[in-house]
Amino acid sequence: MKACGLVVEYNPFHNGHVLHAKESREKTGADIVVAVMSGPFLQRGEPAIASKWKRAEMALNGGIDLVIELPYAFATQKAEIFAKGSISLLESLGCDSFCFGSEDGRIEPFITAHRILTDNSAAFDAAIKSYMDAGNSYPSSAAKAYRLINNGDAALDLTKPNNILGKEYVSAALSNGFSIRPYTIQRVAAGYHETKLSKDPIASATGIRKAIHEHQELDPVSSYIPQTTMNALDQYLSNYHAFHDWEMYWTMLKYRILSSSLIELAEIYEIEEGIEHRMKEVAKQSSSFTGFMAALKTKRYTWTRLQRMCVHVLTHTLKEQVIHNDQPTYIRLLGMNGRGQEYLRTVKKGLPLPLIAKLSSYQKQDINMDLRAAQVYALGLSEPYQADLMKREYEAPIIIK
Repeated sequence: MKACGLVVEYNPFHNGHVLHAKESREKTGADIVVAVMSGPFLQRGEPAIASKWKRAEMALNGGIDLVIELPYAFATQKAEIFAKGSISLLESLGCDSFCFGSEDGRIEPFITAHRILTDNSAAFDAAIKSYMDAGNSYPSSAAKAYRLINNGDAALDLTKPNNILGKEYVSAALSNGFSIRPYTIQRVAAGYHETKLSKDPIASATGIRKAIHEHQELDPVSSYIPQTTMNALDQYLSNYHAFHDWEMYWTMLKYRILSSSLIELAEIYEIEEGIEHRMKEVAKQSSSFTGFMAALKTKRYTWTRLQRMCVHVLTHTLKEQVIHNDQPTYIRLLGMNGRGQEYLRTVKKGLPLPLIAKLSSYQKQDINMDLRAAQVYALGLSEPYQADLMKREYEAPIIIK
């Protein structure tokens, strides 16, 4: 069986994701589609709107055959590390290909960019440093540096989030000599960060989340998500009485910042250049997460990077814990359908990493970071719902459709 891998967050699963899965299957000729999906906290440094279990259920109802979890050590990272962890897991699971969305749907500019940047890595890094020293953010600096070393040719626009991630996916596969083959399809309709909902049935996850949080109901987004997603979100709200967002964690984050010493904050992953001083001062004066972020934001640090710092503070993730996690060491299964089960039977014996279907069967310490993140994520809910979600992490079996 041929498998195509997708790197996803499904926050939540929407009509664009249905199209992505369908077109990826067709373009690669795959028999099954595998999704490696972020857990409770995401690449942009924010809590997922619903638990990984509910999002895996949405995916299986929407055309995905097998869902595995991207560990916290990779899910809450800059694009390069996020991509390396994701593609490594898809390679380990025996996927023949992976497919991502990009601005114009051609894979050649990504392969060319990888070769140019590999051949000119020293010049690229020096240019990035120069632009950042001038006060530019890292994404802006990287885009400017690529144009510089490519003699002004910006065939691949690295200011676009999907292109940034796509470039790193391709680099992860080619740099490590993986057998998995890259493909891309063109994104349609709403952009990655688009917050407004239009008449088009494909909207960004950002816009969908914004509407859900603003209205505190699902009717305004009903035309942008499959009915199965609508049902799953409605069930989640009934079960837990809340959708997750940063504000429900603000009190915990503020406590962590103010109760930690400057030395303790400096030991947290991604806290650099003395920003712990600014975080403490701003936290004292802030009454909400949104207000805190607005006051903390500077030209040098993107909103996303600051949010990731906050996630690591919230979960008490130390530098020393993350730097030793340069490769995934296990494959955690979240859910599958009949085709996914059949595929696993064919590859299971040859997997280079342990496959975790039941948490109690895996006793190694390398999964502790994921478990801590899941517990902190559950703490955003009120009781008895937080206890119920924590219990789900340890006792419930994988989802089988």
